[in-house]
Amino acid sequence: MNQHLDPKCPGRLGMPPSRRDFLSSAANGFGTLALAGLLAENGLTAEAVSASAVPTAHLPPRAKHVIFCFMDGGVSHVDSFDPKTKLDELDGKPFLESKNPTANGNRQWLKSPWPFRKHGECGMPVSGLFPHIAQHADDLAVIRSMKADLPIHSTGVLFLHTGSNNAGRPSLGSWVNYGLGCESRNLPGFVVLSFGVVPCGGLENYSAGFLPANQQATLLNADGVPLDNLTPADKNARIQQAKLALLRGQDEAFSRTLNGDDAVESAIKNYEMAYRMQSLVPDVLDLSRETDAAQKMYGLDSKVPSQRLYGIQCLRARRLIESGVRFVEITCPPGASNGTWDQHGNLKAGHEKNALDTDQAIGALLTDLKQRGLFEETLIVWAGEFGRTPHSAGRDGRDHHPEGFSVWLAGGGVRGGTIYGATDELGMHSVENICTMHDLHATILHLIGLDHERLTFRFAGRDFRLTDVHGNVVKEVLA
Repeated sequence: MNQHLDPKCPGRLGMPPSRRDFLSSAANGFGTLALAGLLAENGLTAEAVSASAVPTAHLPPRAKHVIFCFMDGGVSHVDSFDPKTKLDELDGKPFLESKNPTANGNRQWLKSPWPFRKHGECGMPVSGLFPHIAQHADDLAVIRSMKADLPIHSTGVLFLHTGSNNAGRPSLGSWVNYGLGCESRNLPGFVVLSFGVVPCGGLENYSAGFLPANQQATLLNADGVPLDNLTPADKNARIQQAKLALLRGQDEAFSRTLNGDDAVESAIKNYEMAYRMQSLVPDVLDLSRETDAAQKMYGLDSKVPSQRLYGIQCLRARRLIESGVRFVEITCPPGASNGTWDQHGNLKAGHEKNALDTDQAIGALLTDLKQRGLFEETLIVWAGEFGRTPHSAGRDGRDHHPEGFSVWLAGGGVRGGTIYGATDELGMHSVENICTMHDLHATILHLIGLDHERLTFRFAGRDFRLTDVHGNVVKEVLA
């Protein structure tokens, strides 16, 4: 029984013994030796077999996989999916509404530099920044009433990823991986495609926190060789297996002295996963297997390096979920403002550069998933940590704005062509159907078949969950 599926006692206490506990206590451990001997012939341990079993979802899942397009730095909502004609009227006039006297100064209202046009049968307004995504307006559920806690990148990014402003909590991807497991026993369940740039908040964004350590993200290179040192140094498979068997035996002996310490157990599982990944990962992420038309659709022929790199990420994400990976995060490529949307100045150049890098590939991803029959089983999440102010200290920049901003969902279980919630006429505050980060997380979990109130883990004497004691599923965006 999986501890998160027991509503009476979701923690470790009172749970039936694990396979290892039972075999270790039966016949003075001879059961463990016998099972280990049988499994060793295939290079496995009992933990690997146990981990390969996919847990049962709480709810009928609408989607099997999640692709999270993380818009690092905060996209301006009033320049993307939330048009404000009132800003056109007030453009250049003094902004005097702040309760913070240091923020008044010479601030002015700033209209959007980009025109909005209605797209799709639903007539959804989308900025000229995103012509490719706009073609999928009828597939999008745009939440315009998002609200975060603080206007600080480090806490905002952590809050988006972990549901907490403080480090130490498990990532959304880790919770999903813990709750559902991976469809492939030869690939990790939670993958982050990385350019080697650590976002604000650090690697804690991808951490397993207090969950078992093997639930944390596996970082794969967005371009080139997916994982350093993945190719075995020993060309002779028997020699490599013998070395791994020796290392496994030493780790297991050490683990027994610590009564099954999680760090050691996770290290054993990670070694085994790395061994199995050797043959599969290079093939899964080999984009030369894609047609020229597919590569061109994603922008891999672009002369702009950052646009090409983002296209590679999106195409690799599709190949990963196609191979059974449960949760894939796509990060922003190096570009304007170090690859983030954090344009306090140079708004027009920065947002246009980042939109150029990401728009075509995301549009291609949506098209490709449909063509392959994967769209209805894949949830796509497009979100940053907050929005940007409708006013500016100059004439070409916006500052951090957690009081109201936009994100969108698409794919499995999502009601396309939907606009949920609203900010006021200037885009200053969420005023209708306010959606918190906990609500967003609860909705994502619901779409993949997990009840956010039942997905718990006992730590430090109490049951924790991604949404803490908050969160409601936004049913209006469900199909």
